[in-house]
Amino acid sequence: MRVCVVAGARPNFMKIAPVVRALTARGLSAGIIHTGQHYDERMSDAFFRELDIPQPFAKLEAGSGTPIAQTAEIMKRLEPVLVADRPDWVVVVGDVNSTVAAAMATSKLGLRLAHVEAGLRSFDRTMPEELNRIVTDALSDRLFASEPCAVTNLQHEGIDESRIFLVGNVMIDTLQTNLERARAGKPHARFDLEPGNFALATLHRPSNVDIRENLVSVLSAIDYASKKLPVLLPLHPRTRKRIDEFGLAESILGSRVRIVEPLGYLDTIGLIDKSRLVLTDSGGMQEETTFLRVPCITLRENTERPITVEMGSSRLVGSQYESIVAAIDAALSGPGRIGTVPSLWDGRAAERIAENLAAV
Repeated sequence: MRVCVVAGARPNFMKIAPVVRALTARGLSAGIIHTGQHYDERMSDAFFRELDIPQPFAKLEAGSGTPIAQTAEIMKRLEPVLVADRPDWVVVVGDVNSTVAAAMATSKLGLRLAHVEAGLRSFDRTMPEELNRIVTDALSDRLFASEPCAVTNLQHEGIDESRIFLVGNVMIDTLQTNLERARAGKPHARFDLEPGNFALATLHRPSNVDIRENLVSVLSAIDYASKKLPVLLPLHPRTRKRIDEFGLAESILGSRVRIVEPLGYLDTIGLIDKSRLVLTDSGGMQEETTFLRVPCITLRENTERPITVEMGSSRLVGSQYESIVAAIDAALSGPGRIGTVPSLWDGRAAERIAENLAAV
């Protein structure tokens, strides 16, 4: 059996690593197609090295562009690869433009499609990722869900239950595999941070960084947090660009907010593990903090990962200064580890996916 796994953006790489490994362990031929949605070395190649992901057999090098142009370019470049390879399954992960582009190309070619992380919904269609999720799930032959709510969402959308499988979270597979390596690297020490006495902040979503008022509000709240404890802020390229455009660098962040370049995966989870508090608008970091039981202030109005809130580790606060500050104070007055780990977040999600596909 031949399986093609498609990825192209930073959030994808942590998800495909355990899937490719599990498929190979079951004797299946698994090849990676890299769309090139993220082509910056820090956003792509470094993750392949860190996570020991096999090199792609096809690199589409689609590059950047508007969401429509990028999606179309990926489809155009993917078609001849799939026509030549004719895999038994095409596996897509997550909700980025590469995901929906590969889903549409696969479906139009009459190939079988499996979606890892299916059924997640924010119920906010102004988010481009939400449209990608809905379309990808509608086209998929196998839908692998990471949490029970995702299964319910798919059922409500009329998807046949025989196509839906609750398998757990592949992001947690990768985290568990690499956690001891991350701890051994002691990234907190390299940044002169005391374990349990610093905050990690990340910020990249358009709703937070493309609107000046929201960006000012969030950065001001991060500065407030820095008056309580040191804050490390790995700055996403999009966020850096907006800060510069809006002229905010000098006026918003104080001396106890340390701005650094984007970090690799191991450094990121090593820092989450040792942090007292995380402030983020990243869906993946919501999941990682939930597994590590680190208090997480989620800088979003909604989340497609409600289990991270339900299990007690993540708190949705939006982008308003007052709400973020109140959440910071509440988190710092409480315990350093909170919540519980969801069932099936046990490091074996990819094994269940490989077993399911191999059984066809």
